[in-house]
Amino acid sequence: MTAPRLLTAALLLSLSLAGSLGLAQSGALTVGMALDSGGKNDRSFNQAAWEGAQRAAKDLGVSVKLFEPKTDAKGNATRGAEPLAKGGANLVIGVGFANKDSIVAAAQKYPSAKFAVVDDLPTGANTAGLRFREQEGSFLVGYIAAVTSRTGVVGFVGGQDVPIIHKFQAGYTAGVKFICPSCKVVAAYTGTTPTAWNDPVTARKLAAGMQAKGADVIFAAAGGSGAGVVEQVNSSQCLKAKALPAGVTFKPNLFAKMPVSMAYEKACAGDTRPAFFIGVDSDQNYLGDDDKNPATLNHGLTSMVKRVDNAVYSIIRDVKKGKPWRAGDQSFGLQNDGVSYALDEYNRSLISTDLQATLKTVTRLIVFGTVKVPTQ
Repeated sequence: MTAPRLLTAALLLSLSLAGSLGLAQSGALTVGMALDSGGKNDRSFNQAAWEGAQRAAKDLGVSVKLFEPKTDAKGNATRGAEPLAKGGANLVIGVGFANKDSIVAAAQKYPSAKFAVVDDLPTGANTAGLRFREQEGSFLVGYIAAVTSRTGVVGFVGGQDVPIIHKFQAGYTAGVKFICPSCKVVAAYTGTTPTAWNDPVTARKLAAGMQAKGADVIFAAAGGSGAGVVEQVNSSQCLKAKALPAGVTFKPNLFAKMPVSMAYEKACAGDTRPAFFIGVDSDQNYLGDDDKNPATLNHGLTSMVKRVDNAVYSIIRDVKKGKPWRAGDQSFGLQNDGVSYALDEYNRSLISTDLQATLKTVTRLIVFGTVKVPTQ
């Protein structure tokens, strides 16, 4: 190759590198967030993803565009993958498995952009799936529920009746049975269509029905519908001995000496036991602080935390820094801090140090494969 041609090739290469570095370093990256039903403030799955994107915007200087689906009378929701890609997003993240088909279609139509789905595995060289081993974190909160329950009956309220929520239920049930084989798990779902994720009225009715069966701890894996479970638990405050169904009796009160709110003291005099919910996706423990005083008995026992925020942040960071694109499955579980149980000022007095130590042991058993957590 002659000197002029070498010079030209070098110049073209430098311009190409400059262009890619400009995208990676100048803040020119535009991220499209296609949310699922429930909105960005659902205090759950969408909100966790949105917080991860907002953190990336602050730390990395990326621009974030948001698309919130609208659902028609038949329960069909508009999807944002193509509008976001068409609008110039370099990376489009679909939150929830319901966005998978639209992500796959948009990825084929816009091959120069990158796409990811949270909670599902799309196809295509420019796509990635950010998936979680929900059953592992659910096992831990199931263990906590069984240890805490004073009736031997616990509940599970799922959102849409789909395989991914079956993973939550399976892990939760396995965790309960691991420590308490005689305990009973009562389970129900808010529906079979995407509207099930935003139906707190139905979720509250289901939770009330479970309490009538003796469930004093209820795990809500239902997106925005989980607010109904929180409302029911905060409203009921406790279960009463005289209202327990036949065959269900109280064990000694673990929290008899703990300070309680005025509402609890008034509603729960006599032979009663506290009612608790378990949150999901993000840390929802604070929602059980009905008197705005973390020092009194909290009704949020814990939350099964899916670090959707970290998964979203990490893929944005990698694209921003120009790292090689890693297509396919990216899995998050106990081993890489993708799931866990929430422990903070609101529930630290509910989960003893001995139980915390035991949970560390259980976590190791799961990570090393000694305990196999089912997915269905």
